[in-house]
Amino acid sequence: MATIEIKNISVDYKENGRTFNALKDVSFTINDGEFVSVIGPSGCGKSTFLSVLEGIQPVSQGQVLIEGKEIDGPGTDRGVVFQHYSLFPWLTARKNIAFGIHQTNKELPKKDLNRIADEYLKKVGLEKFGRKYPSQLSGGMQQRVAIARTLAMNTDILLMDEPFGAIDPKNRVTLQELLLQLWSEGSDGSGEKKKTVVFVTHDIDEAIFLSDKIIMMAPNPGHVLKEVTVPFERPRNRQELFSTNEYAELRRELMELFYRDEKNENIFEEAAV
Repeated sequence: MATIEIKNISVDYKENGRTFNALKDVSFTINDGEFVSVIGPSGCGKSTFLSVLEGIQPVSQGQVLIEGKEIDGPGTDRGVVFQHYSLFPWLTARKNIAFGIHQTNKELPKKDLNRIADEYLKKVGLEKFGRKYPSQLSGGMQQRVAIARTLAMNTDILLMDEPFGAIDPKNRVTLQELLLQLWSEGSDGSGEKKKTVVFVTHDIDEAIFLSDKIIMMAPNPGHVLKEVTVPFERPRNRQELFSTNEYAELRRELMELFYRDEKNENIFEEAAV
């Protein structure tokens, strides 16, 4: 059964008596355990789409179903990682993670909250920094804490809105590798039950390296331009993959879609008629 079904959704905003279309007639399916990237230029509605999946942005028409049930608000089946770290500055790294766990496990004793928080600090390589506050951590370390917090909540679905966008290139690569490792291990560490990931990014190379499938979107209003299956087997070696002709061809196709000007293409088509 498909985890997420997006059926002809549109999102309209009203401002000063005018209606603006943020998304129009968006449809695709995200399968259970699939890593899907949503990519496109600014203004194509990527973040709006993620807000719909979070349950904080209602649709004007259409449906979004998770396991066959329509989204009617935020839920504990979805964890979110934002571009900016969104940690509580008055809590230590360990307590930030424990707070997230508590949201999905209200009855869990404090000692178990702390034990699980420590496990996930270790997973992201920060076991020595549990007592540090966000202001005492680098940007990359803060984002690792934010990722650990969301993963520790053990939700079936991860929604990630450009989580590495503000990270320097070296740490960005490290965090990409870490995310793939934790995703491939699954919720129980066996690799048998991967989480479903919806990952918003501007970065084509990042999308190819991480994803099973890429949804390329276009603006005015935001809509799906093309759904592209990433054909490369896992696990993926970054250097080997990036040096292949197949990778170069897929990247070229995505670049052409990214910079495609549909408005001008329509003008050319009309002129040719």
